[in-house]
Amino acid sequence: MVATPGDAIAPLAEEESGSTVFVVCAQPGTADERAALDRAVADGARRGVRVPEDPWVLDAEVGKITALVLDALRELRPLRVRTLDPDPAHVAFDAEAKRPVIAEPSLRGSVARATITAARRYQRERGTPLFVDCRRAGADPRLGAQACVRHPRPTRWLVRGTDGRLSAYLPSAGGVLRWTERTAGRDDWSGPDLLEGPDLLPGLSVVQDADGYVHLIGLRRAKRADGKEHVDVVHATQYQSGRPLGPWHSAGNPNANDRAKAREVGFPTAVFDAGGNLHVFARNFGHGVSTRRQTPDGKWGAWQHLRGAAVADELVAVPGRLGGAEVWARTRDAASAVRWHQEAPQGAWTLDAEPVVSPYPGSLSAAPEAGAVRFRYAATNEVCVGVPGGGPVGLQGADGAGPIAGVAGVDIQGWGCTVLARWGHAGACAVGAHEDGRPEGGVWWFDVGETSLAPPAVAVDGRGRAVIALLGADGRLRVARQESGVNGLAFGVWLTVG
Repeated sequence: MVATPGDAIAPLAEEESGSTVFVVCAQPGTADERAALDRAVADGARRGVRVPEDPWVLDAEVGKITALVLDALRELRPLRVRTLDPDPAHVAFDAEAKRPVIAEPSLRGSVARATITAARRYQRERGTPLFVDCRRAGADPRLGAQACVRHPRPTRWLVRGTDGRLSAYLPSAGGVLRWTERTAGRDDWSGPDLLEGPDLLPGLSVVQDADGYVHLIGLRRAKRADGKEHVDVVHATQYQSGRPLGPWHSAGNPNANDRAKAREVGFPTAVFDAGGNLHVFARNFGHGVSTRRQTPDGKWGAWQHLRGAAVADELVAVPGRLGGAEVWARTRDAASAVRWHQEAPQGAWTLDAEPVVSPYPGSLSAAPEAGAVRFRYAATNEVCVGVPGGGPVGLQGADGAGPIAGVAGVDIQGWGCTVLARWGHAGACAVGAHEDGRPEGGVWWFDVGETSLAPPAVAVDGRGRAVIALLGADGRLRVARQESGVNGLAFGVWLTVG
């Protein structure tokens, strides 16, 4: 769903072979745009991307787009909707007018916001999942779709609760979807349950505290008393597996005093330190990193600006090796990442600006080991693990795209191992393993024979077995468990849930 035909060219170039795409435009655009889209459609056909119809043109005026998009959704009945950036970043700041300068045509943002709203209504109306991807304004299509996403899906979205049962959490247009094991370690699941709440933007961060409680972090767009929309960070807690989610609470916005600046906030990430403090991080309006801490008694501190580097909207928070918290951020103007860390819980923040990792955009993820991250090396796309004070370790797996999931402590023939899961070519899921704490020993990857619409997730179930979770092409959860008593790492049959 785009503003004009020209806006569909870049996302169409990022579609994988085998996709079927319907292009819906708010306005007809120019003759040159329509001709360029025709060429893009022909190029897509050569790559195996099917566009079965001419673009739909809604002829929608600003303020009247949502209803027309909803009508289109009702007729097309899609599983996934790709649209534009609802809150594009500024390119300059008008000091006299005291407002950011946005280069994007205003219709693009209007179309994206209307699409998100219409998709939310459509899912709640039909009761079936619908997934929305917003393409970051100005993103280079040559980087691939995963590098251009505005609101990322979580990498760690399969977690084990306090009672040993696994739950899966994924963002959808209508809210967070949750699937839950009925009995720990058994192939009997409930869901998907729609965890409704605030009008969330289509992304999610999932983090777990030392007690096993699951915390969901996201962004919402809500109207304030003055009738204007404002974007803020929100947080909710799942105390017991399968039970109602706790209420959503606002954690504010690092640019809360200026609505225009607050709209540009990056997607949040979070982590707990050894003292039980929850640290939330987000890229702020000035392309720095801001953080806010919630103490174990529930009290929030003020937002703090971590100065020293300009960053892109790609942050990963991890527990520090000395008990504090750490956040890694891909830099804005170079293929590198910087790190802010604490020596101890509630300690001062220190910037480590040495480029120990060089991540491909869209590939940073937390590793199970404290203080470590995984990423794809910018020059080769190879999966790597990076730890401060040492060089990155290559883990092969250069095909595919996006972040890498992992879980430690999996028993493989008596050895404690870390199991990894990643996207391969065209969404295929690949799995590998290495001895805990020894990635330099190498990883042997194998294709599990399934594709996923979301980054594959991995966790250890209540019986100590690794479990792989995917989002199937039909929008349903698919899981497979590690087989015991076999040589090496192997998984049983795939179970479709919901």
